[in-house]
This record gives sequence, structure tokens and C-alpha cells, in this order.
Amino acid sequence: MTRLQFRPALFLLTGLFWLLLASAVGLVLFLAILRGVPTSQAAALVHAHGAMVGGVAQIALGALIAFLPSFFRMGQGRSDSHPVLFTAINAGAVGIAAGFGFGQYLLVSASGLLVLFAFLSLCRDALGSLRPILAAPPLDLWLYGLAGLALLAGLLVGEAMALRAVPQMMIGHMRLAHMHFILQGFLTLAIVGAMHTVFPAMLRGALYSDSMARMTFVLLPGGILALIGGFLSSQLWIEIGGGLAMLTASALYGSNIAQTWISAGKPRTAALDHLLMATFFLVVTMGGGLLVAANALWDPPKIPFGKLHLVAYTHLAFLGFILQTIFGALSHYLPSMLADERTTSHKKREPYLAELTGIVERWRSIQVGAFNLGTIGLSLVAALVWQFSLNSLPVQTAAWLSAGLLLLGLGLFGMKAVLLVISQPTGEPD
Repeated sequence: MTRLQFRPALFLLTGLFWLLLASAVGLVLFLAILRGVPTSQAAALVHAHGAMVGGVAQIALGALIAFLPSFFRMGQGRSDSHPVLFTAINAGAVGIAAGFGFGQYLLVSASGLLVLFAFLSLCRDALGSLRPILAAPPLDLWLYGLAGLALLAGLLVGEAMALRAVPQMMIGHMRLAHMHFILQGFLTLAIVGAMHTVFPAMLRGALYSDSMARMTFVLLPGGILALIGGFLSSQLWIEIGGGLAMLTASALYGSNIAQTWISAGKPRTAALDHLLMATFFLVVTMGGGLLVAANALWDPPKIPFGKLHLVAYTHLAFLGFILQTIFGALSHYLPSMLADERTTSHKKREPYLAELTGIVERWRSIQVGAFNLGTIGLSLVAALVWQFSLNSLPVQTAAWLSAGLLLLGLGLFGMKAVLLVISQPTGEPD
């Protein structure tokens, strides 16, 4: 631990470990459903919160620690090691998983407060540094502010449910609000906002259209707010209206990102491949969510929509968009961060960075292809269930192929992460 200490790279690598572990658990649960083996809600909650808190939230925290100082010129002269935050986010993740696993919701609530503390401590620093420009903040800063408020709202709703402070008749509505505040309000807004800056920088070019970005920044949060309002008020048409705004915004965003890539000459790297596919899955997920809402206009629904279909749809968003965005970002930034932390001179840094980048780029096509085909395969399995039984040969074959492809993609990325950790620069101490 002396090399990384508690710096951003350690948050990113530990978060990746949580994600890979949770993904393995999720694949076991998915195959259990296909085999007709009963699965408990507790196991599903441990899987979901291990991925979201230990994985996604920790990686988001590490990214904030890494990039807030350069974005906002905050923390000059401060230590770049954060043992308290690292302990808080991981203790919170362990506590939440254990609380759901053993049915101890007070432990879930107390652990959730640790996660809330970790993010609020960074928000306090950011607000202090941003005070000079808060009188007239730029549009993208508004988007980050809304993402922060959505995270706070999602955590508070989760706390209320863990403490049994929500009336039983509202549990379903609040659960939907909790998930969408976190997934759409926080993660989607933060990713979309960051990609408008990060993606052109990775290409060493400019964003294709600032006007499309401004439209995205207006439509996306408005649609998310309408969607959650529709959930809480049980107004399906409000949900559909919010979904239409979100689909329009994601289509504008996807077109802007694609045109930016095309204008740069269509370069190919592991990071760019993952980020482009993540953008594709965001648009697909928004369209799928709108169809799910429209399907509920009929009673009973026109198209049967069961547990397996819900798993496939939600994992198009989580695996295809969120996890793949994380893979793309880590593929680009981890080599640079590790090279900066492990070398003492520019002369040694350049060859070491080239070595780490080479590790990331190995088997790129297999890694990206397997991961995406496996993700799409989950939806194929769900679609086959409309025509065949769970135990039929087509469903079982598609399920095992999808699981195998996902394991291959995840395994290759995990193996590369291990190689990045153990690879030391020549002439530097271990």
C-alpha cells in the first residue's frame, strides 16, 4: 500500500474489484433464474448494492478526488491521500451488503450514512472553491449541481426506506424514485456532462456541436425530473412524457459524441471503443424504458413483462452504459495515474506509460466484442422466453453463451487491471 497509499488510483482499482465481484454474483443469480432455482431478494440486494456502492460509487469518488482539483483549482497544498474517505466508502459498502444479507436494516442505514459522509465532504470542498463563479455558473456546472442533488435525494430516500419511515403503500414508488435518482439523476447526468468535455479531450479535438450539448443539458434533467415525478404520483403519461424528453436528449448526445469521433478521423482504442458502445447502449436503454412504460398503458400489458425481462432491461443500462463507461474511463486514465504515482522523472514516465498503455490495448477487439455481445445476449434470452420455456434448448444455449461472453470480457479487463497493478517501472522500487 505504500506505493498507491490512499490516492485516486486505489479508489478506482478497489471499485473495479467490487464491480467484478458483484458481476460474478450477478451471473450466478441470472443462471439460477434460468435453471429455475429460487433466488432470494436479499441476494439480489447484496449484488446490486455491492456493485453500486462498492463499485460505481467508489469509482465516482476516486474520479472526483482526481479531477476536482484540476477543474476547480481546489485543495492547493493538501495531501493527495484520503484514508478516511477510502475507509468510509468501503466500510459503507461492506455494511450495506451485510445488512441486506442478514436482514439488519439499521446496519444498512448506518452504513449508508458513511457513504453520504464521503460524498458530502467532497461537495463541501467543491462548493467552497466554486464560490467566486456561483453568481453566474456555466450550463455544464448546473448539470453537475443537479447530479449532486439527485445523489443526495437518492441516498436520503434509501435511508428512509432502510429506517422503515416510508408507508407500505409508497414502498414501490419510493424504490423506483431511489433507483432513478441514483442511476439517472446522478450517474447519467454526471457521465453525460463529463463526456462532453472528456471525450473531445481524448481525441485532442473539439466537440462537434455546442448547441446540441446545450439542448441535451436542458432536456435530460427535465425529463428525469418528470419521470420521477410520474413515479411518485402514479401518473403514467407524465412518465411517458419524461421518457420522451430523455430519449430525445440521449439521441442528441449520442449523435454529438459520434460526430465528434467521426470528425477526429474515427480513431480506435480500448477506451474509445468502450465509450462509443456505452453511448449506443444509453440511447437503446432510453428507448427501451419508453417502450416498457407504453406497454403499461394496457391492462394487462400487451407484451408479457416478467422478472427475466426486467433483469435484461436494467442490465442493458448497468452493463452496457454505466459499467462500460467505467471500463472506457479506466482504460484511458489508469495508466496515466499509475505512471504519475510510480515514477519520479519524465524520462522514466514515458516508457512506463507506454508499457501500461500496451497492457490496456491487448486483445481489445475480443474484450470489447465479448462484453457487448454478452450484454446484448441477456436481452436475447429474455426475448426467447416469449416463445420458449426456460428449460428449452434455445433459451439455455443463449443464456450460457451470454454468460460465457460476459465472463470473457470481464475477465480480460480484470486480468489487465492485475497486470497494471503488478507492473513496476524499471529502476523504481516496488
